[in-house]
Amino acid sequence: MNSDSDLQIAGDILAVQHLLQPAREHPATVAEFAGLARSIAADRAQWAHLVEYDATTRWYHRLDTGPGYEIWLLSWVPGQGSGLHDHGPSSGVLTVLEGRLTERTARGERSLAAGAQRVFAPGYAHEVVNDSLEPAVSLHVYYPGLTEMPMHTAARCTTETVPA
Repeated sequence: MNSDSDLQIAGDILAVQHLLQPAREHPATVAEFAGLARSIAADRAQWAHLVEYDATTRWYHRLDTGPGYEIWLLSWVPGQGSGLHDHGPSSGVLTVLEGRLTERTARGERSLAAGAQRVFAPGYAHEVVNDSLEPAVSLHVYYPGLTEMPMHTAARCTTETVPA
């Protein structure tokens, strides 16, 4: 019986530089996009000073872009909502930064408190609403960047180009 360990036979694979994957500058997987959203959420100084509230319409601000993706910051005063929509060919990550939002889909309703995160694929239809009595702030990452937002109604589907 051979008592040589794998390490003795192959050497320390982590010490072989050409086999290590270089650190990615930008996210490329769903988990990495979700992680990016969590890291931005955790760094309040990066986004809090940008937030504005508008009583007449949802406020939104493109926070950042990368190769093929974009990051949006949105505020919601009580009663504001997105309407039922999807994100065309874009996948996304929705992260609640402050307050509470309600997500409604064909499957039901979900309350999202600060820190909650939802990940969705192209064609995922939902409505996001601030049903609370306090303002809310959310972060949205889209890949590829948001190019359309088809609105769903009982009678027809239209397209709007604002993030939700």
